[in-house]
Amino acid sequence: MNNQLHQGLNKEVANLFVLFTKLHHFHWFVEGNQFFILHEKFEELYDEVNELYDQFAERLITIGGKPASKLSDYLKLTTLKETDNLDSNKMVGELLQDLKQLVKEFKELTSVSQELGDEQTADLLISTVSSFEKHIWMFTAFNK
Repeated sequence: MNNQLHQGLNKEVANLFVLFTKLHHFHWFVEGNQFFILHEKFEELYDEVNELYDQFAERLITIGGKPASKLSDYLKLTTLKETDNLDSNKMVGELLQDLKQLVKEFKELTSVSQELGDEQTADLLISTVSSFEKHIWMFTAFNK
């Protein structure tokens, strides 16, 4: 398969791991009157992201790539930023920023995979974009 596709999927494996970790951070440290809603929602989302992290890594292996699997590699590859303690509105704002960044990258990688005739990878990316766009809509509505 194509090196560009391998590199792109590897970057997204790293991004999904960083997002998974960030969502745990948010889940553990959220406070305020939205605690119960956000605590549960962050957990729901990190469960989804954990599944995606595994699916992206396994897809990369399936097409002949080798996913990064060390924290140091994830931090080199990721396009997301680590976070510090934030209030709940800032947590949601940062999550929205991350989801939008990932949707943009997933769409670009979808084009690469389709150009290569790799519809299975494109399908994984498209379904993930669909899910993340729904989360963007919901968190945007929540944060108004």
